[in-house]
Amino acid sequence: MRYRLTFVAGLALGYVLGTRAGRERYEQLKKSARQVAQNPAVRNTAETAAQQGRVVAGKAFHAVSEKVGDHVPDSVAERVRSLRERNTDGVVEDDWGTSNT
Repeated sequence: MRYRLTFVAGLALGYVLGTRAGRERYEQLKKSARQVAQNPAVRNTAETAAQQGRVVAGKAFHAVSEKVGDHVPDSVAERVRSLRERNTDGVVEDDWGTSNT
């Protein structure tokens, strides 16, 4: 799914950069993209995916740290701890500055 999304985004970008349709078509595409991004269903899906990613990252950290031991860099351990703390507070904010609406 991620690869399809990346392909579609690349295709859209290529169209916008290579089109000769002019400013009007660019503005129309920009408006459509904004509407999709502001759609509550899309936002909820993105937030759910981000939260699931954090959970999987925490599980992966545990699995790796059990096998590797104390060889996990402190920066990685701190990052995982901070993500885990965000999830326990009930307030989940990502590094992209998006809000949870």
